[in-house]
Amino acid sequence: MNNKEIVAKAIFDVVKDDLSLEQVQQLLENPKSTDHGDVAFPAFSLAKVYRKAPQQIAADLAGKIDGANFEKIEVVGPYLNFFMSKGMISANVLQTVMEQKSHFGDSTVGNHGKVPIDLSSPNIAKPISMGHLRSTVIGNSIGFILEKIGYEPVRINHLGDWGTQFGKLIVAYKKWGSEAAVKENPITELLRLYVEFHEVAETETELNDEARAWFKRLEEDDQEAIGLWQWFREESLKEFNKIYDMLGVSFDSLNGEAFYNDKMSEITDMLEEKHLLSESEGAEIVDLSAYDLNPALIRKSDGATLYITRDLAAALYRKRTYDFAKSIYVVGNEQSYHFKQLKAVLKEMGFDWQDEMTHVPFGLITQGGKKLSTRKGKIVLLEEVLNEAIDSAREQISEKNPDLENKEEVAKQVGVGAVVFHDLKNDRLNNFDFTLEEVVRFEGETGPYVQYTHARAMSILQKAGYEENAAKNLQLNDEESWEIIKLIQKYPETILLAAEKYEPSVIAKHAIKLAQAFNKYYAHTKILVDDEQKEARLALVHAVAILLKEDLRLLGVQAPNKM
Repeated sequence: MNNKEIVAKAIFDVVKDDLSLEQVQQLLENPKSTDHGDVAFPAFSLAKVYRKAPQQIAADLAGKIDGANFEKIEVVGPYLNFFMSKGMISANVLQTVMEQKSHFGDSTVGNHGKVPIDLSSPNIAKPISMGHLRSTVIGNSIGFILEKIGYEPVRINHLGDWGTQFGKLIVAYKKWGSEAAVKENPITELLRLYVEFHEVAETETELNDEARAWFKRLEEDDQEAIGLWQWFREESLKEFNKIYDMLGVSFDSLNGEAFYNDKMSEITDMLEEKHLLSESEGAEIVDLSAYDLNPALIRKSDGATLYITRDLAAALYRKRTYDFAKSIYVVGNEQSYHFKQLKAVLKEMGFDWQDEMTHVPFGLITQGGKKLSTRKGKIVLLEEVLNEAIDSAREQISEKNPDLENKEEVAKQVGVGAVVFHDLKNDRLNNFDFTLEEVVRFEGETGPYVQYTHARAMSILQKAGYEENAAKNLQLNDEESWEIIKLIQKYPETILLAAEKYEPSVIAKHAIKLAQAFNKYYAHTKILVDDEQKEARLALVHAVAILLKEDLRLLGVQAPNKM
């Protein structure tokens, strides 16, 4: 139980005839200063019931409340200020963490419900840029957080693997490409061919007709077209997987746009059966004026379907396949309107489960306040950024700890972790500026700082020859350890808040606060002194190491034991 729950229970035992436990909890406050205790209860709400002045009620209650968990209960005017028993609370908290270890904060809220998470979704034959980082790492982290509270995440990489661009690519490859060049450097070569197509097509416009013809062949299952398309897809995925491996991200499904080609006709048939389709300038639409939205364009005048048709098919497929408890789309903020339309069409179709579909939007990564791009105006490649971050981490580790074992492995964990942590510590809806020097720092609110704090805790435990055993005096009474205990105590509700808001930054901020509180404790306390509280201090260090490692895991970041 956290401190508010302990206080609420103690008050409720006295006022149960007049207030519910929930009402008591809602009335509790956090004092602005620790001089006024850890939790405060204002007695105003009982004035009408007891027909006494709040000050008198507060004094009466103080005499009746069981003080077992409190150092003291102070009456200040109409307020009861509760000072928690640091020794008793710290012993309970540390004992719980020692027993549950990395499972501390787990819950069964999700009841094994499946949650498809649509994340990353790069386009085949194009490089993964920094623009793809946010969807990938936010979605991955949400998966870990939901898993911790009892859901079963299904990570789906809804690849951009269909469309007229493949007609263009096939034309470009047949005119100017070679198998050897594509195999040697798939993404770079395919992108070069795609760019060349557009440059040449500016003057030779008949190329566009050729591209349309090839895409039509692709749609009609022409063997040569399908063969080339599959090859481009496979070669692209090999390159993508190098980056996903660096990030430590894996997927349960790679069903992209192409997968839904044969599933869209069912959607248009259903819309027709339900009399939801109407004609507008030769195209077919669903009127969404009842939702104060523009019409959803389902089929163009030439019969071609659109993104929303495909997304309707994907939503229905996911419901049938996973019978999801929730379905999450981690897609940029600019797509918010699209998802409003998508849900509205599903609602019109009579699918109430659309209520469980959530668009989880996010802001942009910027550089100098502007959208990310290099000096030449080209995209910033994620792989290059990750490699630069690893190089920076390697240099700093070589300076601080030149004899470190597994230096290369640790440099990867720190460099990649720094980039991921920096993204996730920001509220996802905010835009944020990216500067590599700021990101890969061992001081400040950074991933390397949290990782270094974890490694420091592990080093203390190793130096102490720390071994867990059940019979311990785990009571601590000092102020610095109390700040840590309170952060540990709040961990289960921190996890639930992060899950409820789909907000990994809640976890990142907890990790930063815990690391800061621990480093303050480390600076003021001789942890390894042989006295009656040494066991408790080492248990506290162990609990901090467990929670920092778990925080980092939930963000998709490694926690090296040595740095």
